[in-house]
Parts: sequence; structure tokens; C-alpha cells
Amino acid sequence: MLMEEFKDSLCFACTPDFWRMAVLWTLALLLSYFQLLTKTLFSRKPISYPHCSPSLLPSTTKPRHPICIITGATSGLGAAAAYSLSLEGYFVVLVGRSSNLLSKVMTDIKRRNDNAHLKSFQVDLSSFASILKFKSSLELWLLDSDLHSSVQLLINNAGILATSLRFTAEGFDQIMGTNYLGAFSLTKVLLPLLENSPVPSRIVNVTSFTHRTVFGIQVDKETVSGKAFSKFKRYPCARIYEYSKLCLLLFSYELHRQFGVLGGSCPVSVVAVDPGVVKTNIMRDVPTCLRYVAFLVLNLLGLLKLPESGVRSIVDAALAPPEISGVYFFGGNGRTVSSSARSYDTKLAKELWATSCDLFRELQLAFKDSSL
Repeated sequence: MLMEEFKDSLCFACTPDFWRMAVLWTLALLLSYFQLLTKTLFSRKPISYPHCSPSLLPSTTKPRHPICIITGATSGLGAAAAYSLSLEGYFVVLVGRSSNLLSKVMTDIKRRNDNAHLKSFQVDLSSFASILKFKSSLELWLLDSDLHSSVQLLINNAGILATSLRFTAEGFDQIMGTNYLGAFSLTKVLLPLLENSPVPSRIVNVTSFTHRTVFGIQVDKETVSGKAFSKFKRYPCARIYEYSKLCLLLFSYELHRQFGVLGGSCPVSVVAVDPGVVKTNIMRDVPTCLRYVAFLVLNLLGLLKLPESGVRSIVDAALAPPEISGVYFFGGNGRTVSSSARSYDTKLAKELWATSCDLFRELQLAFKDSSL
């Protein structure tokens, strides 16, 4: 068993993906921290956004708690965010693939916070059918619970890093299907509930410093769906992960621009957040030996965080003033930095938006046809 694990580690260590993670990802992370340092030292007015308490919803009887939906809430950052935001007064809706793990997280939060208001839904973000089922179940739950038919906060946190080729039920690459298309589709189906909020609502997309290592990008259907990557001789897991996080960032900024044009009495803000390197289960597909070595080195460099500290940037993004939108939170304490120059390419973002909407419509049609 140990010999087999050693062989797996050695094989993976000889791949371009390993060295991309070890070298380029570390440099990208250090660049973000360098930006943070220079901003702190040389900026006359360092940007640090304060926390604002969530607004209670108006009611004829008693004020209602605002609704917060967190994906990937079965462990790590998602579970930590659920606990933190339950303390802030949100009615937290936990979304994850395992009902058993969701139950354990809810029990743990209740143990630590007696006043927590919680609800969970088993959802597979890589499945469009599961997302649509969740929307229907959520709307029914809001109606049955006599809650306002709206959502105040959506945190797209779910993400995976698969080291081998896997497909979703729709035939998409699993990394792209979960990290980007899942978040895009969930946001699209929940937009009516976010826009229906009587108080300002917000979308928080959890991205990554790894987006900085994407040097060339295409946004055609084959690439956005991840199907193009199946043609590679060796599955480029690191490149796909970086690409999925850049897509999520481009989507965040484009949605922010669209809401800025549309306006509205109760605006929907969109922010991106990079929690840095957090010790979670996302690297579980990486050979155990290499994973431990990576965590050890990052910890010695002071770059590794536990979920309890890594979640601070997500909480910063969630609780920033309502007018804050289109920014990139990083480093905790309400601080922001600039993302890569490519992530601000409006032409590229519009092309990605159009491609993603086309894929979304195709999924809708396919789902309708299968339901007949």
C-alpha cells in the first residue's frame, strides 16, 4: 500500500501540473500578498471595507432574518462561513452533495450557536437537474415557512480539483461543471429571488489567486464546457482549475457591470473573494504524500490558513457595505487587491457571458425534453 502510494506520488511529481502548482501557483499567491503589502505601505488611503450588519426583512408580524445560501457547505470554508454568518443573524441555507455531512455541519453549528437558524439541501452543483430541483425545493420551503420569497446573499463557494478526467451528467468536464458552470447556472436560476429582495442583496463568488497563471484563454463552448480538455494526452487538471477560477472572476465583473446599468430600487451587488491557501479537502485527489509536503512547506512560509481564519475574507465580502460591488477581496480585515489584468477584459467577459448563456439555454432545453 505504501509502495503504491509512493509510486502515485512520484508519478504525479513528474507531471507539468505538479510543477505548475508548486511554482506558478506559489508565485501567483506571493504576487497577491505583494500587492497587499505595497497597498498598505504606499497608498495614502488603503481600502479596507467595514462590516455592516445584515438588514432584517420587513414583516407585518416580526422582522424576518435575511436568507443566505452557501454552496460547498459540507466542510472547510463553506462550513466555516455558515457558522460565521449564522452569528451575524442570517438564516443560513447550507448546500452540499452529502446529506450526512450537511447534517453533521448543522449539528456542529447548533452546538456552537444555539440561536442559529439553519436549513440544508442536498444539491450536486455539477448537475443542472439538481440545480433546478433545488430552486423548486427552495421556493416551496420559503412558501411553507412563511418566509419572504427572496434571497439576500448567495455565496458560490463549491469547488473541486480533480486530477483525472471525469464528466458531469451533461457531459461537461467536472471541474468546469462544478467550479464555473454550476455557479453560473445556480446564480442564473436564483436571480429572480435575489432581485425580489426588499433590501439590498449580494452575490459572493469564491475564486482563487490561481487565476493569475492563465496566460491565454478561449471562451468558446468546447472550452467553457471543458470538453476541449478531454483531447489532451494528459489531463491538465491545474490549467483547468485556473481557467475555471478566471471564468468565475470574469463572470463576477460582467454581472456587476450589468447590474450597474440596470440599477433598481434594491440593488444586487456582486463581489469576488480570494481566501488564499486554506487547508481544506479540495486537494484530496492529490497523492497524500505530496499533499502533506505542500501543506508543510506552505505552513513554514506562513501562507497556509485553517478554515476558521481563511473564511475572514469571505465574511468581509458578505458583510461589506451594500454599495460595494465589482471588487476583489483578499487578505482579510476588509482589504481588497487587484486581480489579473486579463480578468478586467470587458470584451472577453462579454464573450464568456454570451457563451455561458448559450450553454445555459441548451441545458434548459435538454432538461425540458427529458421531462416530457
